Formats: sequence, structure tokens, C-alpha cells
Amino acid sequence: MTKRDYYEVLGVGKNASEQEIKKAYRQKAIQYHPDKNPDNKEAEEKFKEAAEAYEVLSNPEKRQRYDQFGHAGVGGASGAQGFGMDMEDIFSRFGSIFEDFGFGFGGSSRRSRSQSVQRGTNIRIKVKLTLEEIAKGVEKNIKVQKYIHCKVCGSTGAKSSDAVKTCPSCHGSGYTVRVQQSIFGAMQVQSECPQCNGKGKIITDKCTQCMGNGIVKGEEIINIKIPPGVANGMQLSINGKGNAAPNHGINGDLFVLIEEIPHDLFERDGNNIYLEHYISFPQAVLGTSVDIPTIDGKARIKIAPGTQSGTLLRLQGKGITELQSYNKGDLIVNINVYVPKNITKEEKQIIEGLMHAENFQPKLQKRSSFFNRVKQFFE
Repeated sequence: MTKRDYYEVLGVGKNASEQEIKKAYRQKAIQYHPDKNPDNKEAEEKFKEAAEAYEVLSNPEKRQRYDQFGHAGVGGASGAQGFGMDMEDIFSRFGSIFEDFGFGFGGSSRRSRSQSVQRGTNIRIKVKLTLEEIAKGVEKNIKVQKYIHCKVCGSTGAKSSDAVKTCPSCHGSGYTVRVQQSIFGAMQVQSECPQCNGKGKIITDKCTQCMGNGIVKGEEIINIKIPPGVANGMQLSINGKGNAAPNHGINGDLFVLIEEIPHDLFERDGNNIYLEHYISFPQAVLGTSVDIPTIDGKARIKIAPGTQSGTLLRLQGKGITELQSYNKGDLIVNINVYVPKNITKEEKQIIEGLMHAENFQPKLQKRSSFFNRVKQFFE
């Protein structure tokens, strides 16, 4: 299913300020909050959609990539992994927004969320791609050094199941309540339990492998699907593939920075690619057909008689696939006439015989730069 534009989801313009985006998200979050829409699957999906939009537009770096590349710039293109945030993730990240309006982690249906949820840190890696891989899209298995869940204790941090006890201070709720006097009278104040740090459990005997953290240093082979048409410097995100979090918390994200390897033959400009191709002097004069390399093989082009050095030829659809589209750029071939540096005595005599021939005398032409010729070529 095609993702909706994030600005459309929140109902703001592309020039919206940070405060306007936050205000718009609050309104959507309250409108579709699960506590106001119990057992409403459609409202839940809209709630998640708004959270995903806010996740991107509230982050200046992600917002800039989204404005430039669309959903693909933040991992939401077809073939790339998107955010996929679940309800626990949303409440963990943006819980304070709901609390201001009387929602959040209170209430019988949300009480378990009052326990502190930790989040793993994000990881950023660089992936180098050839022009051929960018043109077709590619799937890579990358070995990533990261924090993973401890297999010895099952990420509990405890030496055994008997070493995990319910916190005696909060009785497993993760928070404590105290009565505080104010100008409005006695008020109940809820805060994170200081003894268990909001976990609701305490460990009496820690795992010797992870020392009670539930995570250890390790590695994971991660499958990364990169869609066709990505650009140098673009960053894709893969939800939940960053560092693991202690105590079964929320994993961080993996950010994949695209680095394009310079090609030996082609030069890329957006979705178009350029090729410098040389022909011999006789080929330029008489005309011929020649094979030239393309990004996915070869193509035969016709050289007209009298072709001048600097002539541009365009092969439609032989460029790079446009991101999030089936459209393709073009291959632009710049024809150059090759002039040999060393010739034989016989070759010299032939050329000298043509030196003063009328048809071989250069004709004065109006000066035109390469870029002007390219511009005129596309007009």
C-alpha cells in the first residue's frame, strides 16, 4: 500500500514550524488515541501513521532527507524497510505528549506501560554501491558489530529465574505514589520507583555473562534491500536493527548511508548518465555504426557522415531508474574524434595529400560551450 505524504497525515504545510508540527501531532494523537477509541482498528492504524509522520518531521535531519528524497530517504520506499513502530514503541517515544492531555500510561489497559522502557542506541553504517547496483537495486547481507541480547540469561540480566524478584517498594508497578500538599490541597504525585528504576523487578543475583545488563557485544548479519535510484549521501533507516536495549527494551535503529563508487566509464547526473566515446577520423568522415557500453550491457549507435567532435547523442531509457518510479533517465554520449599522436610514413603521406583539399578546410563556427550544447540538446 502506498504511504501517504507525512505533511498530509498531520495536516500541515511543508513550511510548518517545529511547534506547528508538534501541535498537529498532538491533535491527531488525541483524536485517534486507543483510550478514546477502544477496539477500533482503523483508529489504531491512523494513530500509528501519525506517530510515524511525527517521528520524521520532528527530526530536522530526517525531515531534510524526506523533503529531498521522499519516503525512500527515510526508509519508507518499496523494497526498503520502514519504521513499522508498534504501540509500545510509540508510547515509549512520545508518552509525554499524551500525558499533557490526561492520557498516557495510566488506566487499567495501559498500566503495564508505566514501567520504564529503555531504548537501544542507533547504529550508522556506510554501504558502497557501484553504478550498476544503483541502477538495478541490490540486496546485501551486512555483518554489523553491535550489542545483542544475552543468550545465557535470555536478556533478563539474572543468573536464574529465581534471582528475579518483584520490587518490594512499588510491588511490580514500576512507580510509586505519594501525597503532596499544594495550594489546591492534597495531590497524588506518581513517579518512577527509585529502587527498581521503573522496572518493577529487581535482580538479586546478576548474570555473569552480561553482568546484569541483559546485552553483550556481538554481531548480526542484516539483510538490507536497497531500491533502484538511490543517490550518493542518501540515508536509509531500518527499524529495530540498531543496538539491543537492556531488559527487553526497544532496539535502536540502523541507518545506512549510501556511498556511490565512481565509475570508470560513466558519469552520473541525477538519473542521466554521460559517456565519452571516441571514433576514428575516417569513421567521423564516412559515417558508421559502432557498439558502445551501457549500464546494463551494450548498444549500437549510428554515426552520421561528417560527425563533428562534441556531437551529443541520446539513448532514451538507458540511464538510472528514478527512485520510487518506473521512469528511467537517458544515456548521453559525447562523441569525440580521436587524433593519433604517432603515425607511419605512409599514413603521413595520405594525410598530407588531403591537407589542402577544399572539403578538409575547417569552417568557422560560433563558439558554444559543452554545457550550452547540453542545454540546447534537451530543449
